[in-house]
Amino acid sequence: MRFASRLTTAVSVLGLLFASHLSAAAETIKLGVTAGPHAQIAEALKPIAKAKGLDIDIVEFSDGALIDPATNDGDLDANGFQHTPYLNQQNADRGLNLVSVGRTVLLPMAGYSRKYKSLDALPDGAQVSVPNDPSNEGRALKLLEAGGIIKLTPGSTFKATELDIIDNPKNIKIIPMETAQLPRSLEDVDFSVITSHFALSAGLVPKRDGLLIEDELSQYFCLIGVAEKNKDAPWVKTLVESYQSPEVKQFIETTFKGNVIAGW
Repeated sequence: MRFASRLTTAVSVLGLLFASHLSAAAETIKLGVTAGPHAQIAEALKPIAKAKGLDIDIVEFSDGALIDPATNDGDLDANGFQHTPYLNQQNADRGLNLVSVGRTVLLPMAGYSRKYKSLDALPDGAQVSVPNDPSNEGRALKLLEAGGIIKLTPGSTFKATELDIIDNPKNIKIIPMETAQLPRSLEDVDFSVITSHFALSAGLVPKRDGLLIEDELSQYFCLIGVAEKNKDAPWVKTLVESYQSPEVKQFIETTFKGNVIAGW
């Protein structure tokens, strides 16, 4: 009887351990991404994570402004679409408590024109459209400075605005507008600075079409964001390891041919 009782107990313990293992293996998270490159990379990530015991439910957004609040509120477990300055701005402006747990990719910001084939050809008083959200407007201005089009106050950060322009030899006119509208603005303005997410979606290829483009020293690599309370959850480590895998890096290099750059 004792042997039978011990055997029953042992079988019960093994059953619990097995059930626990199956539960962990079947863990599912919701990952918020924007349409385009981030969504494509997330699809490539899914089988890598699944092999490590993590199922990923991809939630695709057309409006990236909705993703951080959804992550903060727990409707999403993680997101992969933004760079650090944008995350910091969202935390400050919306009272969110999100953190970065890993670097992902750089979608280089670039400048395009339908009317001119070089920066030197931009006329005096050229109209230049840039993103109107604070982090990307400053990023665009810093790219214009790198191209010698304007000069900013020394030490200007991604928070730079038009008020930080101290030299504007061509008297260009800065036109901030919704990021999604920038590709369309090319028909009306002389030059537009556009993030790769929206450029690629509009058929613009930074390395092929850009007259001015960020390099790999950019501070605007994207990240995996989670609520701070979840940063040490076991699935976070699995998610980051899966994203920063050789297989995903190969997918990025093959698919985007240098127009999206892996950050690991």
